[in-house]
Amino acid sequence: MPESTGDTLLETLLAKEAIRELAQLYSRAIDRQDIALLRSLYTEDATDSHGDHYDGPVAGYCAFIESKLPILRYSGHHVCNHLIALAGDTAEGEVYAIAYHVLRDGAGGWVEDIRTVRYLDHYRKCDDGCWRFSKRVAKSDYGYSRPIEYEAEGPDDAAADPSYSVLTRRLFARGANVAPG
Repeated sequence: MPESTGDTLLETLLAKEAIRELAQLYSRAIDRQDIALLRSLYTEDATDSHGDHYDGPVAGYCAFIESKLPILRYSGHHVCNHLIALAGDTAEGEVYAIAYHVLRDGAGGWVEDIRTVRYLDHYRKCDDGCWRFSKRVAKSDYGYSRPIEYEAEGPDDAAADPSYSVLTRRLFARGANVAPG
């Protein structure tokens, strides 16, 4: 029996919402410095391209991000527009984001780095029912860096972020937590 228009529409809306959550979890993984979560958002054969910074398999991308964590004092990836085109168990999308960072400058000071970014994504629904990135290309449309005066408050321990103790649902847990529903 063919699917009704209502069933198809509901499945499309549910898939798009899962993909939007995937993009938001990517921001959380980077901003909370959660490499296990970051890795769980990609298919096993995924690639990631971040311009001149990294281009290759996702395992290398995760290692690249992890190597940058010691200089990263603050990171905020703010998802804006997100268009998604579905085709069965695959999809493509374009995510607009603002990436704000405070970085150590290597000389005892701080640098503020702001980028407007577009992520050009390919998604795939995996056997476990989860949507994941199969290819991610980051394009910086605009950005600037400048030295800033900054007084660091508290430890650099991202795992101590209050979101882990205040928000108790699995979605907000540290580590790989992608699952259907």
